Amino acid sequence: MMRVHFIAIGGAAMHNLAIALHLKGYEISGSDDVIFEPSKSRLEKYGLLPAKMGWDVDNIQSDYDVIILGMHAQKDNPELLKAQELGLNICSYPEYIYRQSKTKTRVVIGGSHGKTTITSMILHVMRKCGRECDYLVGAQLEGFDTMVRLTDTAPVIIIEGDEYLASPIDKRPKFHIYKAHVAVISGIAWDHINVFPTFENYIDQFRKFLGTVMDGGKVIYCAEDEVLNKVINEEHSKLYKIPYGTPDYTILDGTTTLVTQDRDVVLTIFGRHNLMNLNAAKMVCNQLNISDNQFYDAISSFSGAARRLELLGKNSQTTVYKDFAHSPSKLKATIEAVKQQYPDRILIALMELHTYSSLNREFLNEYKGCMDGADQAIVFIDQHTFLQKKIEPYDEATVKSSFGNGKLKFFNNPDILVGYLHNINYRGKNFLLMSSGNFGGIDLKVLAKNILAQ
Repeated sequence: MMRVHFIAIGGAAMHNLAIALHLKGYEISGSDDVIFEPSKSRLEKYGLLPAKMGWDVDNIQSDYDVIILGMHAQKDNPELLKAQELGLNICSYPEYIYRQSKTKTRVVIGGSHGKTTITSMILHVMRKCGRECDYLVGAQLEGFDTMVRLTDTAPVIIIEGDEYLASPIDKRPKFHIYKAHVAVISGIAWDHINVFPTFENYIDQFRKFLGTVMDGGKVIYCAEDEVLNKVINEEHSKLYKIPYGTPDYTILDGTTTLVTQDRDVVLTIFGRHNLMNLNAAKMVCNQLNISDNQFYDAISSFSGAARRLELLGKNSQTTVYKDFAHSPSKLKATIEAVKQQYPDRILIALMELHTYSSLNREFLNEYKGCMDGADQAIVFIDQHTFLQKKIEPYDEATVKSSFGNGKLKFFNNPDILVGYLHNINYRGKNFLLMSSGNFGGIDLKVLAKNILAQ
C-alpha cells in the first residue's frame, strides 16, 4: 500500500487529490494550519481531516512513499524541512499528477480565462458519451464526486492547467509540468502580478507552455485573441495548430441556441465567451474521437461549472447571478454576456477586488473601462483585506480613476453595502455579483432572496 502525506492538505486541488488517492486505496495523512469549507467537510467525510491544526515534525515518517507539498506551505515549513532532512520523495501536486499519467494521453487546458469551464464541458461530454478518463478540474461538477480522478485504467487525462507556481520549492508554472499531447490556450490577459511583474513576462509563460507540448502534439487556440495569435504565429515547432472562434448563435427570450450546419442546439449556458469555450471543448472532443453530433447531444444539458455565472435566483422582473470573475477580461466578458442575454433590462454589476493582483495599485489601471458595459457599476473592497494581504489601502477616488468611471459606486464596509443594495428598486433590472472572495462575509443567498422578494 502506498503511503502519502500531504503538507497543506486543505487546498482546493490538494484535498481533492488526497480524496482521489484514498479512493484508490492509498494510505493518506495530511496537515495544515487552517482548513476552510468545503475542504474541511469533504476531508472529514472520508476520514482524512487532520486531528488537530498546525504543523508537527512527528507527522513526517521515514517510510512515506511520497510527500506532496501544497503552495500554501512555506519554504521553512517544519514538516518540509524534516522531509528534506530524511531525503524523502517530495513533489508538488502537478508533478504528482504528471507522474501518475505518463502512460496516458494528456489534454491540458491553459489560458487566462475559461479554463475551468472548458475542462468542465469536456468532462461532461466524456461522461455523457460513456468515455472513461481521469481528470483534474478547478471546480466541483454536478455528477462528479471529486475534482480529481486518478486510475490505472483510463487512457486519457483531462487537466486544467493553471499558470500559477507549483509549490514553494518548485517555481515552475503548473501547466509547464504536464507535457501535453493536446494543449488548449483560451486567451492571454495579464494576471498574477505578484509572480509575473510585467505583461511580457506573463506572456512568456505561454511561449514556454507551447515548448512543453510533446513532439507532434496539437495546440487548440482562440484565434480571436490578438496577443495569443502573435504567440502562436511565433511558434515554429512541429505543433499542429487548430484555431477556434465564436460559433454562430441566436438569443430569443433569454435562451441561447447554437446554430450549426446540420442542426440547432438549445443551450443552458450563455455568453459569447462561453460559446468560445464550447468551441474549444468541441475541438478537444474531436481529437478524442467524439463526433460533432455526439458533442452537441451531450453539451445541450451542460449547465455550467460551479461558481461560473451561477444563478442565485430569479423572478419575472429580475435575475441574480454570481460569477467567479475577478480579472479585467473576465469582468468585461461576464458583463457583456448578461447584458446580451437580457438586452431590455438594466444591469447592476457589483465586483469585489480581492486577489493580490487585483488589489495591487500598479495593476489597478488594467481595470479601466472593464465595467462600462454595466448600467450601474459598484466596486467593493473589504477593508480588512488590505491588512491581510499587507497592501497599503487606497480611497474611492483612486478606484474611480483606475476604472475610468466617475459614476462608479465604491464601498469598503459590507454592512453599508448591503444597506445600499436593499434600497434599490430591482424591477426590470438584473443584478450580477463578481468575485473570487466572499464580499466580506455577506450571505449572498439571503441577499438574492431579499432582492427578489421586492
